[in-house]
Amino acid sequence: MIEITHLSKRFEQFTAVDDLSFKVVEGEVLGFLGPNGAGKSTTMKIITGFLAPSAGSVKVDGHDLADDALAAKALMGYLPEGAPSYGDMTTLDFLRFVAEVRGFKGEELVQRVSRVLAEVELESVALQKIETLSKGFKRRVGLAQAIMHDPKVLILDEPTDGLDPNQKQHVRELIKNLARDKIVIISTHILEEVSAVCTRAVIIANGKLVADGTPSELEASSQYHHAVSVRLTSDYDIAADLASVDGIAGVEVDADDAHEVRVLASGGRSIYAQISKIAQEKQWPVDELHVSRGQLEDVFKQVTAGGVSHG
Repeated sequence: MIEITHLSKRFEQFTAVDDLSFKVVEGEVLGFLGPNGAGKSTTMKIITGFLAPSAGSVKVDGHDLADDALAAKALMGYLPEGAPSYGDMTTLDFLRFVAEVRGFKGEELVQRVSRVLAEVELESVALQKIETLSKGFKRRVGLAQAIMHDPKVLILDEPTDGLDPNQKQHVRELIKNLARDKIVIISTHILEEVSAVCTRAVIIANGKLVADGTPSELEASSQYHHAVSVRLTSDYDIAADLASVDGIAGVEVDADDAHEVRVLASGGRSIYAQISKIAQEKQWPVDELHVSRGQLEDVFKQVTAGGVSHG
C-alpha cells in the first residue's frame, strides 16, 4: 500500500501540492490527473523520493520515505517523463547496466534482461544504440528499466507518450498484466487512457484533490450522464416540446449545427424512453437518437474549473 498523508510542497510563495491525502492498494491502477500546473509531476517526484515534501508523509508498504528511503525506493519502479538514458549504449547494454545497478548477477541478470526485452518488445532493437531509436522505442526502453526488478510499485509519467496506436495498445495491455500483483500509478493527460487502463482516478487542481473514484463513478457524475443526443433531419424546436417535462435539466443545441441537439437529464435518471416517446408523439424529424454516457472529459472540466470536491 502507498499512503499519502497531508502532503504539501511549497516553493517560496507558491504552493504546488496542498494538503493531499489518498491511499493506493495492491491491484489498483490509479490514473493521476490534473491540468498543467496542478501539481501532478511534483507529487510524483515526492512519492518517488526525488523531492522532499514541505509537510506530510509518504509510506510505501509501511516504509516512510523520510525515515527509510532506501527500503521504500527499492520497492518502486519509475518511468519519468523524458526518461534519461545513455544514448551511446545499445538497448541491451543499457538494460544490462540497469540490472547490475539493481544488484542482479550471472544467470539471473541474463534472465531478467531477456524477460523485459520480450515483455516490452525490444528484441528487434536490442543491438541498436539508444540515440538512434525512435521516440516510441526510447519510451519502451524507459518502461523496460522501470520493471527490471519486478517492483511492487510502478509509477509511470505519461507511459504511452510518443507511441503509435498499436504500441499504445500493447503498453496498456502490459500495464494491466503488471497490475495484477502491483500498485500502478499513471500520470497522464490522455483521458481515454484512464478509461482503458485505470481502475481508479484521482484528479487534482491547484495542488488539491478534487475528485476520486472509478472511471465509471466519475463519468456518472458528469452533467452529460444519461443525456440523450438527437440528430435531426430538419429544423425543429425540441426545447419547446420539453419545457414542462419532468427530469429534463436542459437542452443544448450545437453552436455549429442546429440539427445536433443534446437533452440533459436531471438527478442522474434515465430519460431515453421518455424522450423517445415524446419524439414519436410530436413527430420530431429524427435521424438518430441515442444515450450519451458521461465522459471523463466533462468531469475533468467541471472539477478543475470550479474546484468542486467529489468523492
